[in-house]
Amino acid sequence: MEPAVRVDDLVSALRPLDDLEGDNRADIPSWIAGTHDIFRRAKPATPPRHLVSYIVVVDPTDLSVFLVDHINAGLWLPTGGHVEPGEHPAETARRETREEHGVDADFDIVGSEPIFLTVTTTVGVDNGHVDVSLWYVVAAHRDTEFTLDPDECRGARW
Repeated sequence: MEPAVRVDDLVSALRPLDDLEGDNRADIPSWIAGTHDIFRRAKPATPPRHLVSYIVVVDPTDLSVFLVDHINAGLWLPTGGHVEPGEHPAETARRETREEHGVDADFDIVGSEPIFLTVTTTVGVDNGHVDVSLWYVVAAHRDTEFTLDPDECRGARW
């Protein structure tokens, strides 16, 4: 099965939480059908619209969210990364959790399927591009010792 078909299946399984997500969800199949590549091939923006997996780390005890001070974006954000060619977005979430947090992804809160999607023009030190992002929830407790990627993050907090 082609990666684009899997992405289309993931997107079609999502139930939009609001009108914006509904509009974005409706746009994804035509984007996939109309492009020859959904994966970023060269930084920052080749192709100018590409697939990303975000990881929202949540403490299941109190539902607090772990954010990082992202160097490139200049914002406090959940972590994430670009889906590699042929990689399933859930595997990207696992890989990015290891790379950016130094821990294995625990999908016990809601499972290993994305919970929502966004289509966003990025901000940061480059000229920007459009990320089509699938959002995954990873469980971790406040006492988890993360090893943050110093090339990505200046700091972190719950």
